[in-house]
Amino acid sequence: MYLVESKGGAIACMLLSLSFLGTWPAIMTLLERRGRLPQHTYLDYTITNLLAAVIIALTFGQIGSSTAEVPNFLTQLSQDNWPCILLAMAGGVVLSLGNLSTQYAWAFVGLSVTEVITSSITVVIGTTLNYFLDDKINKAEILFPGVGCFLIAVCLASAVHSSNAADNKAKLMAQGIDTSVVKEASPNNGDPENGSSGTAPKAKFGTADFLIEVEKRRSIKVFGKSTLIGLVITFFAGVCFSLFSPAFNLATNDQWHTLKEGVPHLVVYTAFFYFSVSCFVLALILNIIFLYRPVMDAPKSTLRAYLSDWNGRGWAFLAGLLCGFGNGLQFMGGQAAGYAAADAVQALPLVSTFWGIVLFGEYRKSSRRTYILLGSMLFMFIAAVGILMGSSGHRKD
Repeated sequence: MYLVESKGGAIACMLLSLSFLGTWPAIMTLLERRGRLPQHTYLDYTITNLLAAVIIALTFGQIGSSTAEVPNFLTQLSQDNWPCILLAMAGGVVLSLGNLSTQYAWAFVGLSVTEVITSSITVVIGTTLNYFLDDKINKAEILFPGVGCFLIAVCLASAVHSSNAADNKAKLMAQGIDTSVVKEASPNNGDPENGSSGTAPKAKFGTADFLIEVEKRRSIKVFGKSTLIGLVITFFAGVCFSLFSPAFNLATNDQWHTLKEGVPHLVVYTAFFYFSVSCFVLALILNIIFLYRPVMDAPKSTLRAYLSDWNGRGWAFLAGLLCGFGNGLQFMGGQAAGYAAADAVQALPLVSTFWGIVLFGEYRKSSRRTYILLGSMLFMFIAAVGILMGSSGHRKD
């Protein structure tokens, strides 16, 4: 079995994980804005997300010979380690709930703000829990100032969203556009039975016409709805995200001493496999229910419609692989340098904001106030990431 043992290797895993975890939400958002039903996209995503865990387990988890203290993945499947398996699966459940929530939050408050708020909550709660679970191997005098920077970032993110929403409303009002009329004029984005969806926008980024075109194509309608709904969903997702890493930490290091004497701890790859299985099962059940009983006024669909919908399926599969490998790399780095330091990958909003601006035209033609808040938010994030990675420790066992 391959193990990351050096601090440098752990940081490399975190940086690669950061790029993967910051990119897959942009792909999911792109598909929703093109009219693909979120239920269809998430079902595709969850299949390859599990596939990534299986690939990691059968490669990194099987490299080299198995020993009594550090068994390979397949060897450990038959061992009596169910207490830790259940903890790993609990982590998968909360991650699945968080990911499921964010696909609706993106529609209401945008990719950038959603990722900033959820990531900041994850760091404030999750990193604090991981610091004490890891027996304080990370440097507290560096770690917690970094956590403070994340907390400031979440406040700035809320201000950015409020300012940008006001800018968009002003653009629409300047042209005398009633958002409720836009909503009624575009009840559908395509036929879910054959997978058809809207076309790419033709209006310039940041204009009122662009906002209207996006609303007409997208599968989740947001005009005329309170943005408070999106913020509530976002904060719920953040709380879910803050718990999955501590649960995984407990599963691999058994700080609660749940294993019988002589039974080795779960290796990262075994824990990640069970973690991903529970994530897959919950997502499968909930999204099949949402096909027939959709939430947030999304169109109804059927299992038959999902199976025949190939429009954007390849992108959804790619999103699942990126998320799966990103999570796996985060856990590999966390096992070596401490899960509190590994939470530096929650800087994924830096990547997501880049994609949000490039792909979706977020913040184009916004006010000076919005740009100042956006710049301040990103600065605090960059500072937080550098400080958090600087707190990296080294696990002795």
